[in-house]
Amino acid sequence: MNIQDKPLGVHHVTAMTSDIKKNYHFFTDILGMRLVKKTVNQDDIQTYHTYYADDYGTPGTTMTFFDFPNNPKGEKGTNSISRIGFRVPTDAALEYYLHRFDEFAVKHEEISELFGKKILRFWDEDEQAYQLISDEKNEGVRPGTPWKNGPVPTEFAIYGLGPVEITISYFDDFRSLFENVLTFKEIAVDGTRHLLEIGEGGNGAQVILVEDTTSPQGQQGFGEVHHVAFRLADRSSLEVWQKIFDDLGLPNSGYVNRYYFESLYVRLGHILVEFATDEPGFMEDEPYETLGEILSLPPFLENQRASIESAIKPFDTKR
Repeated sequence: MNIQDKPLGVHHVTAMTSDIKKNYHFFTDILGMRLVKKTVNQDDIQTYHTYYADDYGTPGTTMTFFDFPNNPKGEKGTNSISRIGFRVPTDAALEYYLHRFDEFAVKHEEISELFGKKILRFWDEDEQAYQLISDEKNEGVRPGTPWKNGPVPTEFAIYGLGPVEITISYFDDFRSLFENVLTFKEIAVDGTRHLLEIGEGGNGAQVILVEDTTSPQGQQGFGEVHHVAFRLADRSSLEVWQKIFDDLGLPNSGYVNRYYFESLYVRLGHILVEFATDEPGFMEDEPYETLGEILSLPPFLENQRASIESAIKPFDTKR
């Protein structure tokens, strides 16, 4: 495999929410991330798909949510994507968010350390699990740009995705897939936690694999993660990976055009992994100044706009 076809880092993480409006408030007003796209789930067009990111929607900074009506609450457990990481610039930023979480009554732990980096774990109202990780001692994939007009001072604000935690009961087999197929490398171990990275490495290109053979099987629903996506340079790299997955007999989606990026999905055991291209990006159909303010639909759904808008509950995202 050519080096340009290897994954570059984390592209986005997609989870499920019980309430799109509360979720919007949490991510914009509390966390200080920018809503860069308000659209629909292309596989279930009567449900929202929202994208929160840095100021420009830079690849590697995006957290997205599906809003499935009547979706049951998920159940924590093994064989799931168990925690989502966000990058902040410094250790001082963690102190800032610690006080901010107290102010907004956000459930959290105290600042701690993992793999030599300061972290702050917290949860939203759906009990979705997150952690902030400090870039103070970080090298590797560059972060994005903090939201300039957000409520959090830019010197403290979230500006990228950090390590994604995956908890697995069949640990050795799963780690082998990440190392021998996806080309990740293990760089550190802390008890049952194993740190793997790809590409330039650092907080924006890492996963934490956790061995857990005793917890019950996790179940998807709101408050849980749907899938994780890793960055690829372009469509030609997608084609390389589709051939790899086909040759190995790994079930995959084949090429999918998501309009804002191009994708390929593969299931590794219980975990759905997506490869997504960096281009064309979120300003394909909206200017920088008004990203996320209206319902954006890819061209192939525009002829269904009236029925889509009548089915989903509107919410105001203009600031």
